Amino acid sequence: MSTPHVVVVMGVAGTGKTTIGPLLAARLGVPYAEGDDFHPPANIAKMSAGTPLDDDDRWPWLDAIGTWAHERAGLGGVVSCSALKRSYRDRLRAAAPDLVFVHLAGDRALIEDRMSHRQGHFMPTALLDSQFATLQPLQEDEAGVVVDVSGSPEEITGRAVSALTALPEPTA
Repeated sequence: MSTPHVVVVMGVAGTGKTTIGPLLAARLGVPYAEGDDFHPPANIAKMSAGTPLDDDDRWPWLDAIGTWAHERAGLGGVVSCSALKRSYRDRLRAAAPDLVFVHLAGDRALIEDRMSHRQGHFMPTALLDSQFATLQPLQEDEAGVVVDVSGSPEEITGRAVSALTALPEPTA
């Protein structure tokens, strides 16, 4: 790719955004940013207590990610962000219009199993139902691809790279 994409690795908690994001960035030769690092401390405290975020909590977080993505336009980059609702993706695209999304998707039982085995993460499995209830899959008019999360991280990353190479080049 001559002008690398700025990619948002999206999906519900436990799909592997934090695992696949850095692997994808390495394969594409671009920087990676961890979306959770853009959350203000109040959001992390709320999620750690098992309370889902509301949209008022999410807007500053999405704006911070959008700013990072805008700064990477024409340079490429990968950032993880759940981006569960169309309105969230629209907000990100308002800041960085050429964003593309890699939606990590899979079977709920597999995702719950993976979540139950990870350590040191603030998102409890109890919030998985709210994540699935909130999820609005990518629409046909949204630049992005859906990648199945079954298999190893390397297999998932390979599927993501293959799908991304089929997308048109960004305009910026």
